[in-house]
Amino acid sequence: MSNQDKINKLIAARNQARLGGGEKRIDAQHQKGKYTARERIDMLLDEGSFEEYDMFVTHRATEFGLDKQLYLSDGVVTGHGTIDGRLVYVFSQDFTVFGGSLSETYALKICKIMDQAMKVGAPVIGLNDSGGARIQEGVRSLAGYAEIFQRNIMASGVIPQLSGIFGPCAGGAVYSPALTDFILMTDKTSYMFVTGPKVTKTVTGEQITEEQLGGATVHATRSGVTHLKAESEEEGIMLLRKLFSYLPQNNMEEAPVVPNDDPIDRADDQLNELVPANANQPYNVLDVIHSLVDGHEFFELHRHYARNMVIGFARFNGSTVGIVANQPAHLAGVLDIDSSRKAARFVRFCDAFNIPILTLVDVPGFLPGSMQEYGGIIVQGAKLLFAYGEATVPKITIILRKAYGGAYDVMSSKHLRGDINYAWPMAEIAVMGATGAIEVLYQKEISQLPPEEQAQATSDKENAYRDQFLNPYEAARYGYIDDIIEPRNTRFRIIRALQTLANKKDVNPPKKHGNMPL
Repeated sequence: MSNQDKINKLIAARNQARLGGGEKRIDAQHQKGKYTARERIDMLLDEGSFEEYDMFVTHRATEFGLDKQLYLSDGVVTGHGTIDGRLVYVFSQDFTVFGGSLSETYALKICKIMDQAMKVGAPVIGLNDSGGARIQEGVRSLAGYAEIFQRNIMASGVIPQLSGIFGPCAGGAVYSPALTDFILMTDKTSYMFVTGPKVTKTVTGEQITEEQLGGATVHATRSGVTHLKAESEEEGIMLLRKLFSYLPQNNMEEAPVVPNDDPIDRADDQLNELVPANANQPYNVLDVIHSLVDGHEFFELHRHYARNMVIGFARFNGSTVGIVANQPAHLAGVLDIDSSRKAARFVRFCDAFNIPILTLVDVPGFLPGSMQEYGGIIVQGAKLLFAYGEATVPKITIILRKAYGGAYDVMSSKHLRGDINYAWPMAEIAVMGATGAIEVLYQKEISQLPPEEQAQATSDKENAYRDQFLNPYEAARYGYIDDIIEPRNTRFRIIRALQTLANKKDVNPPKKHGNMPL
């Protein structure tokens, strides 16, 4: 065989590998509104940047006639490329080969690129579209999953890990995405669950569809499993690229700084009037965020879950900042189980990857009630407390309005090593609001007055309490607030604070790890 014959053989093998499970299965994938593994990679990465590994790998199984069904690449495409010129490792599961099911060699391919990503300090993006374990391979497939899980765990906090769910993701397959930093699902074409509808019906008698059990809407709104929900694969890929742009390559580097033409001293007079004079009247904290950040652009995460808390990424003078904000427009911005977990996870991610945290506070306290207590609000709220107290990145806090009780402490207070803590003039920092405080402090005294005088006495006491305590000056008097700032100048004060804290160093005590209240 001549050299040219050997080259032709290579070219033919490459073409065969690129066909995955064959034209018919590719057509079936397209008819479902889904792209193939390689088409997704082409959309995700910069044009021409993808370098594929292990194209010629095949499975090693012989049981159940598998020795007669060999497909090059064995159901997953792996390699590296760039996004906006930055290195990233990728694996993309191929549903056209055995339904994307995971085999021993398939797992080894993923493990190889994860190991390399750790060596060079580059993020990993997984594009998931798999029916789960390859049943014909038995425990070898399960072992393959566990090998991947172990690498997810070792990579956690070292390199960013993103998961795109573009099809089925069931059984053991869901735990790898769950171990990554951020998950994206596509509406109507993806689902995630530990146990599917058929087994659910057999075991519990519950009749439920795949969409109802683990669709994108369910996980975006009720479970909080997915951080982003996309209407199409094209949108999903675009969101993954956008999210990637805010993140550093690894935990030893800073996030990329992009050119900024938004003046750092841009003032917004509307902020002076944004917070209603009536403390019980809501407003949308997103209006505050969009006003403050570069280009009014905010990349929100978990938008549909625990809406009383807002989290996401933005830039200030070109640098990435993580934003955590109470949302008065939903449940008055109260802290509850879901919002505490949501914010705690995000704070810990930012801390792991050197991303400063801006906290915007307007919180009336923790949500009361038996459902919250039975659900462990004590422990769940402590997660957020732990996350802020542990974080060593620059922490800037601005109290917009209410900061009551223990929630004041939890929301990145000065006492949790908040670096720079500001308040707007309308801030109310106290153990509780005026009505509750007067009931505790003066209930006996007022009850002894004639009935016709009780209402006026209550009103007078509440007004006196507001004047003395429901303002930022009491906290500023003790140094718990570094300054009371005019709302219109908030953007400039944040950017200057970030510049001041650029070389900040906080060190936690030496330990293997803390015991977070999980």
